[in-house]
Amino acid sequence: MNDLPHTALRGALHLLWVSSLIVPLVSVLREPSALRWLGVLGLLVVAVAFAVTLRGGPLWVLVAAVALSIPLVAPVGPDELSTWAWIGGAAAGFAPLLLTGPWRWLAAIGGVVLSGLVGFFVTRDHTTYQMIAASVGAAIIATAGLPMWFAGLLGQARAGREAQAELAVSEERLRFARDVHDLLGHRLTVIALKAELAGRLATSDPERSSAEAFEAQRLASSALEEVRDAVHGYRAVDLSDQLEAVRNVLQEAGIRCTVTSAEVGGEHATQLALALREACTNVLRHSHATWCMIDVALADAEVRLTVTNDGTEKDFVLGNGIRGVRERLAAVGGQATAEKSGDVFTLQVVVPT
Repeated sequence: MNDLPHTALRGALHLLWVSSLIVPLVSVLREPSALRWLGVLGLLVVAVAFAVTLRGGPLWVLVAAVALSIPLVAPVGPDELSTWAWIGGAAAGFAPLLLTGPWRWLAAIGGVVLSGLVGFFVTRDHTTYQMIAASVGAAIIATAGLPMWFAGLLGQARAGREAQAELAVSEERLRFARDVHDLLGHRLTVIALKAELAGRLATSDPERSSAEAFEAQRLASSALEEVRDAVHGYRAVDLSDQLEAVRNVLQEAGIRCTVTSAEVGGEHATQLALALREACTNVLRHSHATWCMIDVALADAEVRLTVTNDGTEKDFVLGNGIRGVRERLAAVGGQATAEKSGDVFTLQVVVPT
């Protein structure tokens, strides 16, 4: 829980828990005897245990604190305020939010039943205790359950974005690996056979051995040229196709994407397309963006690509991808600049025409 939505949710859960302890605190403070201080201690133990649990501590700490609060808090305060019933209701309400599976509902029911037992031994009125516990628990579940569900969906959506970006990169790597394998597999096998044959014929038939060695050299040069062509084809991408692909990926991830583009071709388009890929990856992996604007413009003998998005993480720092883009652009006289203002991040790439 280190980003803004989860921090806000955690704060809301703390507020709910503190609210559920207001009535017990008032009841404890109205106790005329010295038992009030034991009640205050019990409430403090429960409050601290919940804070520890919500920050990732073991759940048994909260369970032990609730159990410890029964002898400390339950006998304290006026009977009509049903002091411990509010703690039991809070435990019943937060159990489904902190546990998973069928245990969550069993624990919630257990909290209500336990409140009734405490009420029976303290005031002989188990019904009132159970009604209070059930009402408090239902209110907490209704208030916090929906935001927690949405927070879970947000986490799943973010994981989906990252998986989608990683899958696209993996598919491209596999495609290139297949192309290289198809190009080199057969050629290298033939070259190996030619070299082996030239070695065997070196003493018995020098003329043929020389011919086979020359053929192996010719095949190696041809294979090298084909690999260079494959690498060039891998790097040379169509900018308009890449813009459309990026827009589709972002929109499928729930990000509103606006694209404006001038006609750009040749090596400039290739450099911009590679930078655009990296920008799209950053939006998917390092932000909670709701919108993204992409603009490609021609001006003053240069091509300018600007990618702007919101939802940038506070601790976002430029990674190896952006540094790689800068190095490639420097080789052709271009440059890339990045700027962050609030949660809005802007990447601008400039390539001379």
